Amino acid sequence: MRFTHFGHACVLTEVGGARFLFDPGEWSAGYAEARDLDAILITHKHFDHLDPEGVRHLAESNPDARVIADPESARELSGMGLETTVASPGASFEVGGVTITAVGGQHAVVHAEIPVLRNTGYIVGQGEFYHPGDSFFVPDCAVDALGLPTGGPWLKVSEAVDFLRLVAPRVALPIHELSLAKPQAHYRMFTNLAPGTTRVRVPDRGAAMEI
Repeated sequence: MRFTHFGHACVLTEVGGARFLFDPGEWSAGYAEARDLDAILITHKHFDHLDPEGVRHLAESNPDARVIADPESARELSGMGLETTVASPGASFEVGGVTITAVGGQHAVVHAEIPVLRNTGYIVGQGEFYHPGDSFFVPDCAVDALGLPTGGPWLKVSEAVDFLRLVAPRVALPIHELSLAKPQAHYRMFTNLAPGTTRVRVPDRGAAMEI
């Protein structure tokens, strides 16, 4: 698998010859040049995960790409005239010869007074990659590579460590880091407290890496 991190939650994975771009949001950079995409996937409608105009540009530049999104994001994108597939938990889609499975369903709680959004996580293939969005949902399958949320108003690092331990991937790839001034402190926590079978690899922004 090849993996490219465009900052925060936006990542590109290449699995089985298929190319999937996740969560092009307003804080991410460089993803607009992505081409030959098989799917553009959105976990939820917060601005740091969904830039509607960015998705429109990607869809125009990648006319064969399927846009797949949680129900709330799908409603917004459909209202812009973009053909969008709704991804509710339990649904699966065959894209580019690879199965994408939707999991989870709820965003992590930010505060008791803030309504909880829908959040759809995505399992690529047989667990080759898992993007949880803004949630700590633990899937019931083995995960090879995990996009590991690092910082955010809904996240406490000890909870992220516990999530990492429960999923226990072969490789953990810290993402969702741009709300932190110095995410390196969290990266050290992940490295020091990860399961013995897990390697934490911090991706260089914009550079493809083999996982």
